[in-house]
Amino acid sequence: MFSPNKIPEYCRALEENEISEHCFDLIFAFDEIVALGYRENVNLAQIRTFTEMDSHEEKVFRAVRETQEREAKAEMRRKAKELQQARRDAERQGKKAPGFGGFGSSAVSGGTTAAMITETIIETEKPKVAPAPARPSGPSKALKLGAKGKEVDNFVDKLKSEGENIMTSVGKRSTEAAKVLAPPVNMESVHMKIEEKISLTCGRDGGLQNMELHGMIMLHISDEKFARIRLHVENEDKRGVQLQTHPNVDKKLFTAESQIGLKNPEKSFPINSDVGVLKWRLQTTEESFIPLTINCWPSESGNSCDVNIEYELQEESLELNDVIITIPLPSGQADGLDKHFVSSVEASCC
Repeated sequence: MFSPNKIPEYCRALEENEISEHCFDLIFAFDEIVALGYRENVNLAQIRTFTEMDSHEEKVFRAVRETQEREAKAEMRRKAKELQQARRDAERQGKKAPGFGGFGSSAVSGGTTAAMITETIIETEKPKVAPAPARPSGPSKALKLGAKGKEVDNFVDKLKSEGENIMTSVGKRSTEAAKVLAPPVNMESVHMKIEEKISLTCGRDGGLQNMELHGMIMLHISDEKFARIRLHVENEDKRGVQLQTHPNVDKKLFTAESQIGLKNPEKSFPINSDVGVLKWRLQTTEESFIPLTINCWPSESGNSCDVNIEYELQEESLELNDVIITIPLPSGQADGLDKHFVSSVEASCC
């Protein structure tokens, strides 16, 4: 479980410099495999999920909290404008401005029972900062970035010129995907966005070992008259998908009528912000659920090898955009490749 399966997930090759560079990642992964000296019943996909600590619940909670903060700040600005307008009206009439009670969290109604974060808006004059006295000119002892690196590079070049075989250290490898401009999205007063993330592991000779899918529906409303809308969703899935609604969404309504609406009909969805209303999860080993298949056909000829890779979209309802297939290569074996298809020779990937 340690060497043949997990180490290649983080290291390109079983070499000392590779393992030293990713030592902490390997330690965290091994910590998920072994607990108190006993092996845990986990697979590679679960280990990757645990180490990344990517929580959809936390994202939803942060989105709700940010929405509540924006609503509270907007309410406070409105109250402040009302106070200023009342003072102006009183000054025009020659009367003293009436006193108003303080407004805080009790004056703002939130969408959930979470505590609201309020702020008091106070405008103060910016203090005048005296100009700093000019420092006497002299030799600067500031830190020079890159100076040490240049000396090291010059030393390495001298060793190479003398015939020494220098093994270059492995730097941080990051393959940046080509940024393709997506077509503009036509957003109406009510906009719904569906996002799904799939992580799967297949064997060399075919066969799905594990597949995990996470999905979420984001609702964006830009018109207040649609703030109390109900969204109808076709809930006829028979694949065993685990569905979970937002805490403020009426779960009974969704179960009975497949409609997404708030529990309190007097409340409304936030305006001009993305809100996650429904999420789902699927874990399976059924090959028919794979949306994209990849086949690799190597053909050896003498001292070279021709490799043909083909991918096919299995789900007809989807559309492929900006597909990137990364193939790991042995260290130092990138010679002879077509540079048009090499993403990073230093990163040993094609």
